[in-house]
Amino acid sequence: MTEHDFIPNIYDTNVEKGSVTWESPSNIALVKYWGKKKDQIPENPSISFTLNHCKTITTLEFSKKEDHGSFEFEVYLDGDKKDDFKPKIHTFFERVEVYLPFLKQYRFIIKTENTFPHSSGIASSASGMSALALCLMNVEKQLIKSDVIVGAVEEDFDKTYFNRKASFLARLGSGSACRSIEGDLIVWGETKSIEGSTDLFGIKYPYKVHENFKEYQDTILLVDKGEKQVSSTVGHNLMHNHPYAQNRFEQAHQNLEDLKGILESGDLKAFNALVESEALTLHAMMLTSMPYFILMKPNTLEIINKIWGFREETGLHISFTLDAGANVHVLYPKSESQEILQFIQSELVAYCQNWHYICDQIGFGAELIKNE
Repeated sequence: MTEHDFIPNIYDTNVEKGSVTWESPSNIALVKYWGKKKDQIPENPSISFTLNHCKTITTLEFSKKEDHGSFEFEVYLDGDKKDDFKPKIHTFFERVEVYLPFLKQYRFIIKTENTFPHSSGIASSASGMSALALCLMNVEKQLIKSDVIVGAVEEDFDKTYFNRKASFLARLGSGSACRSIEGDLIVWGETKSIEGSTDLFGIKYPYKVHENFKEYQDTILLVDKGEKQVSSTVGHNLMHNHPYAQNRFEQAHQNLEDLKGILESGDLKAFNALVESEALTLHAMMLTSMPYFILMKPNTLEIINKIWGFREETGLHISFTLDAGANVHVLYPKSESQEILQFIQSELVAYCQNWHYICDQIGFGAELIKNE
């Protein structure tokens, strides 16, 4: 598929107003995406676990308006009006208008809430933008009675097309958002290792996955719930002319190839080594940017060392990964959850801000809550 396949030729239904609610999860990358080209195209492929409890719930209310000359919308987070969110949403609307030509025909009220702290390294932009993209896709679905003409291809407005276009749109709001539409393992970025992979949208991981990785657990330790000092957008841009960028992009392709064998065999030791290396490489890219920056906190490092010590002592298959922030995602198989969770509560939670942590696990994508 190409971008042109997501441009509708006609809308054959008139809808005056309505309301739709979607909940969409965050995700945690195992092989990290860091660095992007024009139009939110990734420099390297990535693969992520979709989460289950960490999600954004977004309600989109829409009503027809007379003036079609501009975008008109309001944004609310947890019931509070958030005008500081409007520039990002406006930029998103500008990027996707060619694919959603109804945007200027309606006034929108966007009401959103998270089950986790906003801007704390749990990819709130991923869950938020994916939820909004799904809501907009529901509006488009109402505007199309039966068949949708996409480029030169006529096809039913089915679930596959719906999810692909939602992922495509979400990507234009936040790159990693394209990995939050479905679950449980999602690949984004074209690579020879994964059949059907594309830079345009996320796809479900198409190969065999060992039982060891079913219901995999992710306990998120909230080391720092504040705003990040450097945004992910700025960090991605610093990969341009980064001295180690090309080696990093090649490494991501190889790691994704290696992960295929790990996921099929169920090799938890190899899994731990790969995901921890990926996490530390991500932050190494930040440390070696110009200007350089550090998103980890002292307690992040304390937690990592505690995890290494516990793993060495017990032989249990506990590991960590990091997103672009200070928080630590503690990963472990469900079969070992009782002893590992006891360790987390007794030894690691003390390093969290206000002792806050979230127990999550692999999830299976977004859900439609209401459509009126």
